[in-house]
Amino acid sequence: MGPHLLSLSLFVAGLVALVAGADLLVRGASKLALALGISPLVVGLTVVAFGTSAPEMAVSAGAVLSGQTGLALGNVVGSNILNLLFILGLSALVVPLAVHLQIIRQEMPVLILISGLVLWLARDGVLGVGDGTLLLLCLLAYTVALVLQSRRITRSLAERAPSPAAAPAKRAWDERIPVQLALIAAGLALLVLGSDWLVTASVAFARSLGVSEVVIGLTIVAAGTSMPEVATSVAAALKGERDIAVGNVVGSCTFNLLGCLGLSAVLAGNAGLPVAQSLLEFDLWILLAAALVCLPLFFTGHEISRLEGALLLIGFALYLTYVVLAARGTPGLLAPHTLLWGVAVPMVVLALLASTRRPRRR
Repeated sequence: MGPHLLSLSLFVAGLVALVAGADLLVRGASKLALALGISPLVVGLTVVAFGTSAPEMAVSAGAVLSGQTGLALGNVVGSNILNLLFILGLSALVVPLAVHLQIIRQEMPVLILISGLVLWLARDGVLGVGDGTLLLLCLLAYTVALVLQSRRITRSLAERAPSPAAAPAKRAWDERIPVQLALIAAGLALLVLGSDWLVTASVAFARSLGVSEVVIGLTIVAAGTSMPEVATSVAAALKGERDIAVGNVVGSCTFNLLGCLGLSAVLAGNAGLPVAQSLLEFDLWILLAAALVCLPLFFTGHEISRLEGALLLIGFALYLTYVVLAARGTPGLLAPHTLLWGVAVPMVVLALLASTRRPRRR
């Protein structure tokens, strides 16, 4: 009874820390965007996304160093599937999410290409040091390009419509850059701490059930390390910072694939990061399918409606149910290969075709 009570206490404390950290992070990041002339979308894609992905980075790197490579890869793949289906779906249920045109034209296609790149690199069953270095270099190039692009657009808009000189007004307490940086740092610290408590408690419960590292990574650890993204995106949606809400999810997925997997593969050394056959045949394809489904949802309406959010949540629930039942060895389940190509892929194709018939908004 004692260990279970301790785990429950850690779980609750972790949730409280995540909610408080998300509120501080969104406040500091949105104010910093205005102060530096960077759009809230780019802050969501970089500062907020990278910060909320810190737990995934820490867990995956620590898992590799401790020899739990299945946990490292399962954590990243499971977190991204949860980000695209669960977090976007939940945030859209709270407030329908308007989607910035840059997400549609640039960021989602980039995420789809990266998901395909990871799948292609993993085709031989291992992610080596060379693969990891390539992913890290892509992350560096992507981040630099985003910041330069945002500053160039901001300067261009300022030159076209210069604002008239105004009398200096008294600045609010959170409009100073040192305060904003302190809010971001405090928010990130609470997010990482809360995520660590949550994962520790969740893994303790999962170990008692006797499931594999890959399954723990795809479910319990992925959910725990994605709690910062959940808390941040929902908090941003409630505050009206919808660019940060969507940008956080897309940016976190990009950072997970390029940063977390890249670093994990490099830390694995010459042995490389083994890719479980189940991931290669099923979960990595589900991740790619989830990214493909989101793109037309964004494009046709420039928003994720509550109905679309509910459909994303249903898709995640079906995926999670299958993973859990397969881990328990439930008889009568379809084989992963059959489920992927006989059910999941046709559903994605039907969703893409249906989205093309939906009226597009300006």
